[in-house]
Parts: sequence; C-alpha cells; structure tokens
Amino acid sequence: MARSLFHTFTKNLEVTDLRWMPEDGFSIGRLRIELLSGLTVALALVPEAVAFAFVAGVHPLVGLYAAFLVGLITALIGGRPGMISGATGALAVVMVALVAQHGVEYLFVTVVLMGLIQIFAGVMQWGKFIRLVPHPVMLGFVNGLAIVIFLAQMSQFKVPGTMVDTGHGMSGGEWLSGQPLFLMLALVAATMAIIWVMPRITKLIPAPLAGIGIVAVVVIATGMDVPRVGDLASIQGGFPMPHMPFGDGPGLYGTPLAPFTLETLYIVLPYAVILAAIGLIESLLTLNLVGDMTNTRGGASQECVAQGVANTVTGFFGGMGGCAMIGQSMINVKSGGRTRVAGIAAAIFLLLFILVGSSLIEQIPLAALVGVMFMVVIGTFAWNSLTILRKVPLMDAFVILLVTVVTVYEDLAVAVVVGVIVSALAYAWNNARRIHAKTYATPEGAKVYQVQGPLFFGSAEGFSELFDVQGDPARVIVDFADSRVVDQSALQAIEAVAGKYQDAGKRIELRHLSRDCHKLLQKAGHLMVDSDDDPDYQVAVNYQVRTGVLGGH
Repeated sequence: MARSLFHTFTKNLEVTDLRWMPEDGFSIGRLRIELLSGLTVALALVPEAVAFAFVAGVHPLVGLYAAFLVGLITALIGGRPGMISGATGALAVVMVALVAQHGVEYLFVTVVLMGLIQIFAGVMQWGKFIRLVPHPVMLGFVNGLAIVIFLAQMSQFKVPGTMVDTGHGMSGGEWLSGQPLFLMLALVAATMAIIWVMPRITKLIPAPLAGIGIVAVVVIATGMDVPRVGDLASIQGGFPMPHMPFGDGPGLYGTPLAPFTLETLYIVLPYAVILAAIGLIESLLTLNLVGDMTNTRGGASQECVAQGVANTVTGFFGGMGGCAMIGQSMINVKSGGRTRVAGIAAAIFLLLFILVGSSLIEQIPLAALVGVMFMVVIGTFAWNSLTILRKVPLMDAFVILLVTVVTVYEDLAVAVVVGVIVSALAYAWNNARRIHAKTYATPEGAKVYQVQGPLFFGSAEGFSELFDVQGDPARVIVDFADSRVVDQSALQAIEAVAGKYQDAGKRIELRHLSRDCHKLLQKAGHLMVDSDDDPDYQVAVNYQVRTGVLGGH
C-alpha cells in the first residue's frame, strides 16, 4: 500500500510546474526581474514577520527564522512558482495560547508535528479537496482573518506591564490615555499614511518598509519615549533579546525542545492539527489565487508536502512555522515574479537581513508595526462582500457572515469546515426540492413516470411521494432518462416503491438508468438483471427484486 501511495504521489509531481525560468527561456532581463521581485518581497517580509511573531507572543527572530526557512523550502519544492510562504497571522493567533500557557519550547514541537501532519495530507492526496470550498466561504475566511489580525493589535494600546496571562494570551491591563495614547495613534496614522502615499510616489521601495523605516528614523532621531520591539520583554512576560542569528542547541537561543513524551503529545496535538489545517487551507487557497492571476497550473498535494517539510525543518531550527502568504504572494506576482528564482531570492535576502540587522529590529517602534498590520487588515478584508450581500442568494450571504464570525471566535480551519458543511447542506436541500415527475399513458395502457432531478438521500422521500400506487394501472414504467441514482438511500427508495407495487399486484419497469447507476444497483444487490441490456443506454431496463418480480419489458 505504501508503494502504491508513493507511486500515485510521484506521478502527481510529474505534472506539476517546476519551472525555474519561464517558457520563453533564460534571459538577463528575466533574471533581473525575478531577483528584484525577490528583494521587494524580502523587504516587505521583515516587518510582517516581526509583527506576526509579536502577535504570537514570541521573539521577533522566531518569526524571521520561519519566514526564511519556510520561504526557502516552499520556493524550492512548492506546488506553484510565484507563491511566497512565511510566518502568518492566521497561525500566530492560534499559537499565542500555546506559548502563553506552556512556553515557546512546546511551540517548536508543535510546529514539527504540524509539518508531519501536512506531509501525510499531501501523500494521501487530500489537497484536491480544496476544490470543494465555495466562493462565499473564501470571502468569509478572508474577512474573518482580517478582523482577527485587527483585534490582535488592540493589546498594543495598553500600558506595558499591566496585562496578565490568561492562558490564552495576554489580556486585561490598563488602556493608554493622554499623551502616550495620542503619540501612539499619531505614529500609527503616520505609518498608514506613508504606506498609502508611497506607491504613488515610487515603487522602488515597498510601502510597508518605507512606512516602518521613516517612522523608526523619526522616533530614533527625536528620542521619543515610545514602546519598541526591544521592549517586548516587558509586554510578553520577559525573554532574552539575543544579538545572534541562530542560537546554540536544538531550540532558539539555546532553548531546548520540549521532551518527546506522551504528555507532550497530549498538549501539542490539538494545536498541531488546527495549525496544520489552517496552514493547508490558506496555502491551497493562495495556490488557486496565484494560479488564476498567472494562468498556470500547480500541484495541491505537492504544496501540502512542501509546507509540511518546511514546517518540520523550521520547528527543529526554532521557528514559529508558517504557510503561504496571500499578501506577499500578490506582491511577488505584481512585481513580475513568476518562477522559483524570486521565492528563493526573497529567502536569501531575508537571511542577510537577519545576519547583519537583527539589532536594528529592536529599535522598530511598535506603533509602526501596528500601522502596517492595520494596512494589512484594510487590504485583506473583502470590502466588495459588503455590497454583494444584498445581491447574492440569501444562503450565500449567510455563509459569508457565518464563516466570518466563526473565524473570529474559533479559528480559520473550523470556520472553513463549517462553511463547507452549511453550503453542502444548502446544495443538498435545493436539489432535494428539484425531484419531480411527468406522467403520461402509453397506447398499451401503461403509466409512465418520467423522473426529473437527482435521486439521493435528500430527495428519496420526495421520490416515494411521486407515485400513486393504488390509482395506477397494472403496468407502471419509471423512466430515469432525466434523473440519476446517486447513493444507497436512492436504491432503498426504488426498492420501497417496487415493493408497494408488488404488494398491490402490479408490475413496474425501470428504464434508462445510466451505466454507473446500473453498476451501483448490481453492486448493492437489491436488484438484479433479468434481461438483456437496453440497446441505446447499454443498461438493464428490466429487474427483479429478490422477493418478487419488478417487471418485464
């Protein structure tokens, strides 16, 4: 079985786009575009990786390690060129509870287990199920993610050192007031204004980097007394601020991984499953989005494996893990990045930033990071969904709102699953109401029921109500040319109707069943062939129930 799974997976890889250069071949101009695109992405990754690490309650370098390792590995073996992966807010908001309650060493074990789960999902070809996510669910997940990121920033408007650890992150505390609040809001607004104006002036420098850089220079030059990244110790409960790119030992800055015991597994497994699901869902949604923009194909299962390998490696190197980043992937695509060179270049440039600039990161004012995150929220939220709520079907509008709310109060994975289930039930209900039949009499005196609509568990009861057993003639023909038998409930409904006609001493015929329905009937064993196949449809039209005759042609 393992060999079969491996063969199936490797066969899937053969059709995946693994290009290092576009189909028009190598050129210096193309290489320049890819490298500059990678540099742009790397510059934009720095503030977001630090900010997401801040949301998770871990050291900024934990987010930067994740951005480098996850970005590099997924760029090398990911399912679609052009995608960018790294530390994300969707994962960070789940990690904060684990870090606050058990410590960062348990986070690293969780990330390793998360990666192994994702590898398993890829080998099992589960990535293809992302096709089942309806568009209303995607809108809801985007909106919910934006709201979650926004709410995570609210703790930065509280007085450092006054918050308490609730086991689900830092909470409580006194709100800023007076001049500190005014100064915080002013710097946040200044950062957002710079990010908004910069693209209209020049696109040589990524707007998020420009916003942080300008505000940081002003704060440092004027000596403003405002919270900075280096002050995370007082806000998050205290941890060292090392000036080193990588720590000693298996964990970050010498912190060992949590022991691999059953007790550890019991603690980290729920988080690992949730993080794996969130990471795969966001990555596969990004995979489809980039594919639509670049008109390229990619491998969903390969992307699952790539994300899993990246997170497994990242966990051992003291990173917070990650997944595909919708915003950064859009930056890369719009900057011209189309191949794996851009993603690899982004990771390498980010590593250089870590090696030579980690001490500068501590000087970044927190207000600038909040400003960046607010702009990410504005750019992430699907504002058009507010205008289409009154135009789309009521059930679709309900799903958008439902997924948004569940994302905020639970997590992304649960929200998407709930949205898919509700959408599926709504689809089943609509199809169940479509079952009906046209009737007419033949010259021989038989009554024909032309069944229309799918026959499945949802419509089985409605199918049974179509027939007038007592009022029908001695011969009844059920024509399935415009219908389809789908499942076991449909088979049972057919047998129940046939039994009623048999008890009434009447004969029934089944006509025009499709080839797969014919096989389903035979496999179930409820009905068996009693004559030759239909010459047009090549399926049996006359059946016998094991307990009596269903009909003759």
